[in-house]
Amino acid sequence: MKRLALLTLVFAVLSVVFFLLLIFFRFSFPLYPLISYQDALDLLTPLVLIPIYWLLFKAASGEAPSGRVEIAFMVLASLWVLGQGMHLAANSVDNLIEGLARRQVVDVRPTDVYQLAYWFDEHLSHYAWHLGVVGLAALLIYREARRPSGEATTWWVIIVSGVLYGFLLFTIFLEGQTVILGLPSLLVMVVFGLISARRKLAQRPVLAFFFVACLLGLLLLGGWGVYWRGFPQFSDVGLI
Repeated sequence: MKRLALLTLVFAVLSVVFFLLLIFFRFSFPLYPLISYQDALDLLTPLVLIPIYWLLFKAASGEAPSGRVEIAFMVLASLWVLGQGMHLAANSVDNLIEGLARRQVVDVRPTDVYQLAYWFDEHLSHYAWHLGVVGLAALLIYREARRPSGEATTWWVIIVSGVLYGFLLFTIFLEGQTVILGLPSLLVMVVFGLISARRKLAQRPVLAFFFVACLLGLLLLGGWGVYWRGFPQFSDVGLI
C-alpha cells in the first residue's frame, strides 16, 4: 500500500473513532467521576489527529512547504485545536448540568450559566473546529496541486477512506449545526474535484480522497435536507 493512501486510511479511521465512536463511552471516569470516559479519551483527539494532518501535509507534495504555507497550516491547526478543546470542556459541563437536572439535584438550565456553556459548546466551538476541518482540507489540496508527490492514486484504499470520512463530514456538520458552513464547502471541493477529474485524480491521492469524501457528504446532507425539509439533528428526529 502506498504511503499517501495508507495515511488517508489511518486518518479516516481515527477520525471516525475520535469523532463518532467515543459517544459510546459516556459513563463515569473513576479517576475523576465528574467527567466521563468520553471526555478523558477525547483529550487525545488533537494529540493523535494533528500529527496525522502534518504527515499528510508533508507527503502531499514533492517539494518542501514554504514558510507562508507552514504558517497557514499552524493557524488552521490552532483553530482546529481551539474549537475541539472548547467543545470538549463546554460539552462536559453541559452533560454535567443536564445530568444533575435529571437526577433532581439542582437545575441551572434556566440560568445564564447554562446558556453561556451551551453557546460555547454548540455554537462557537463547532464553528471554530469545523472551519479548521474545512481549512486544513483545502490547504492539503492546495499543497498537492502546487506540485504533486508523484504517487499514483490507489483507488480501493481512497474509496474506503473517502466513504468513512464522507460519512463523518455529514454527521459533524449536521449534528454540529454547521450546515451553513459545511454544505457550501463540500460543494466547492466537489466542483473542484470534478474539474480536475479527467486528468488529475489518478495522480493526486489527496484530492481524490477529499473528492470522494466531500461528494458523499454532500449527497448525504442534500438527501437529508430534502427528506426532512431542513437539517434537524439526529436527536431531533429520534435517531439517537
